[in-house]
Amino acid sequence: MTQAAVLEESRAEWFEDALATIRSLAHDHEEITADDLRREMRPPASDKWPGLVFGLAARKGLIEKVKETTSKAKSRNHGSLKVWAAIKEEGTA
Repeated sequence: MTQAAVLEESRAEWFEDALATIRSLAHDHEEITADDLRREMRPPASDKWPGLVFGLAARKGLIEKVKETTSKAKSRNHGSLKVWAAIKEEGTA
């Protein structure tokens, strides 16, 4: 197996776990950010994966962007941070 194939398999596994974590966080909290995901998940192999997985979760209709703030994580150096909320199903509070 080539290294690219190993990385791709690891990406798929990380995304699957991250989507499940985002779903759980969005269910349990009014608002969530990538900082929350970072605290709950193992580190991704690429710094781009958290942003990509939040975009995927939004396209799947799990979450929606509600505002922007700055990250409190040292590794993010106060970078821009999107704040997300679960998309409520019609008829639910």
